Amino acid sequence: MSPLSFRLIDLTVEACRELRQFRQPADIVLSAFFRAHHCGSRERAFIAEAAYALLRRLRSLSAWVGPQADARQLALAALVRHRGISLRMLEAALPKQDAEWLAALKAQPEPALTLGEQTDLPDWLIERLSALISQPELIAIARALNQPAPLDLRVNILKARRDDVLARLATEGIAAKPCPFAPHGIRLEAKPALAKHPLFLDGSIEVQDEGSQLIGHLVAPKRGEMVVDFCAGAGGKTLLMGALMRSTGRLYAFDVSERRLAKLKPRLSRSGLTNVHPIAIAHENDVHVKRLAGKCDRVLVDAPCSGLGTLRRNPDLKWRQTPQDILELTAKQAAILAAAARLVKPGGRLVYATCSLLPEENEAIVDAFLAKEPQYSRRPAGEILAAQGIHIELAGADLQLMPHVHGTDGFYAAVLERAK
Repeated sequence: MSPLSFRLIDLTVEACRELRQFRQPADIVLSAFFRAHHCGSRERAFIAEAAYALLRRLRSLSAWVGPQADARQLALAALVRHRGISLRMLEAALPKQDAEWLAALKAQPEPALTLGEQTDLPDWLIERLSALISQPELIAIARALNQPAPLDLRVNILKARRDDVLARLATEGIAAKPCPFAPHGIRLEAKPALAKHPLFLDGSIEVQDEGSQLIGHLVAPKRGEMVVDFCAGAGGKTLLMGALMRSTGRLYAFDVSERRLAKLKPRLSRSGLTNVHPIAIAHENDVHVKRLAGKCDRVLVDAPCSGLGTLRRNPDLKWRQTPQDILELTAKQAAILAAAARLVKPGGRLVYATCSLLPEENEAIVDAFLAKEPQYSRRPAGEILAAQGIHIELAGADLQLMPHVHGTDGFYAAVLERAK
């Protein structure tokens, strides 16, 4: 590691101070911070890793440092406790009083922690999860969620084969292996910068969590079909489905955010796909949606949700979400699923997915929908994946991926089919 400097430590502290206000998503705050302070790539990496460590471990760090902890103390504690930086390394970049304070902190006995402090989760979320699972499992889930996510790639089957990509990465000294489940997935051991890698630039690979890839395989679109990604966002699942369709048929990428769809355009250009049609819609009952009523073979609803299954990547979400937010989201999720269902033709498939761990955003939404829509029925997700050579043991009919079991983000998906 390069020698630490007063500037780097001060920037890290300032970034942590801004993040703790929780005004915007952490990645947006950090991007703006790096631009404003003209941070180099090494500075950005150091600051981001320290800041995310603080966000992941905020409650346990606060318990260790004490109730009067300020942003500087918490940031320094995160560096020592969770970034593996020794006091000796820090001393040259710290005022004497900070170095003395850290030395005294390290000499203190460990405090007794509450369950919330042990798991680094907010009390309301612990209460929800404790009603569903045992305390040992809750601790196991929290431990997994508080680890950084690995870097997963998806090979674009229109342009490359996974074995060939793995071989090329190996020749370049990039340690990688096939993902355990996703047939086109690759998991890297480290997190190299890939934005300028030839395989990324020519669209042969995309960054995509293995769990997200599996959602696309539940939709399992075929050549020549009409398919809708109802909440496409930046289009990760759209691109996978387009490749599975071999760039045939028509694949509509709907989203209410033009900004999110704009992120799809360069990815789409790299991918080589010609069957994808991004369309910004005003709401779930937009005229563009109504025109497709009863015409679609498959529809994916990757519903807006709390994102609590993605805490490995977005640890700020656990501090920014509230029970009231969940209540508002569930109303939106039900409305979107009902609207999307109207697009499916008889015999067609509807997949409802979230990256949440909470049943009220998952099974409860699907159960309520099925109670109102008798023409739809559940299909076992495990059987659909097994037909594609993807074997995952599931507790029930729906897909529930968990970081401590499957090594993916916490995804949920239900496969629904309309009667012929």
